Amino acid sequence: MSQSGKNGLTYSDAGVDIDAGNLMVEKIKPAVRSTRRPGADGEIGGFGGLFDLKAAGFEDPVLVAANDGVGTKLKIAIDADRHDTVGIDLVAMCVNDLVVQGAEPLFFLDYFATGKLDPDQGAAIVQGIAEGCRQAGCALIGGETAEMPGMYSHGDYDLAGFAVGAAERGQLLPAGDIAEGDVILGLASSGVHSNGYSLVRKIVTLSGLAWDVPAPFEAGKTLGEALLTPTKIYVKQLLKAIRETGSIKALAHITGGGFPENIPRVLPKHLAAEIDLDAVKAPAVFSWLAKTGGVEAKEMLRTFNCGVGMIAVVPADKADEVAAVLTGEGESVFRLGRMVARDEGAAGTIYKGTLAL
Repeated sequence: MSQSGKNGLTYSDAGVDIDAGNLMVEKIKPAVRSTRRPGADGEIGGFGGLFDLKAAGFEDPVLVAANDGVGTKLKIAIDADRHDTVGIDLVAMCVNDLVVQGAEPLFFLDYFATGKLDPDQGAAIVQGIAEGCRQAGCALIGGETAEMPGMYSHGDYDLAGFAVGAAERGQLLPAGDIAEGDVILGLASSGVHSNGYSLVRKIVTLSGLAWDVPAPFEAGKTLGEALLTPTKIYVKQLLKAIRETGSIKALAHITGGGFPENIPRVLPKHLAAEIDLDAVKAPAVFSWLAKTGGVEAKEMLRTFNCGVGMIAVVPADKADEVAAVLTGEGESVFRLGRMVARDEGAAGTIYKGTLAL
């Protein structure tokens, strides 16, 4: 006997709506189109995204790839029901990791998984991803939307991003000539960026505040809005400084693990970064988190960027020139420290001064 009528099960009965997926694809096409650049001008919808390295102007490129997520910052977006900025965070976490290696981000792919697809919510997320790609100068050439009932609670979703960049052979960072006395420049962050949000959420719970109340540390914004401030994308500014000055020896993206984990990753074993904490102007959000959660300065520095989203290592006599180019691109730049000799087995980051929280 054939299954028909109300006895015939469909994919939709199992909780997956193919029509919703198709509707979302149509909604995001203009956003995707807005990210086109030399090397990528196709439409989404094929089985793979194409990129033409020659059309992008590369002669003998080395490809650099990075992937990341947004972490539990997504829970704030879900609880506050604001989905238009987490896509920027997704792109930022990936492309900032590319530029620190001297690579120009070329293209981006995203993975979006949810329990039940809401095409409007999905489109808002992808529009944020497209905005991040425009800021970084990379093309959004594809992605995956997965509707997975039973895997995610109602309203929950997860994001992952994958970015590929390129640098001409021999132009990769860090350079091999970092030396004692080199200056460390700090570039200001836009806030908490996308690390430490499990602690942020714990502190908000302790505070007893709701996401829609006025933020205690930022006028004119709700707590949810303020804590969803997207991660700063440093790509175009840093590429300009790298190319115009030729003086950047190393860059480090200050993500989870803060200064002590991220700066030593780009340093030779015989050198340490001496950081002057008096030079750091921590945004008010960090003071609020430290005070409300009773978090010690050392733990703050290990968990958050504390106001410094990126660092650059430059020769002392070129520090002003590099800072001027970055300032001209709208960055807030300051002298954060210098390179000093490191004893075997000693920490790669040492502090002087006090973090003003």
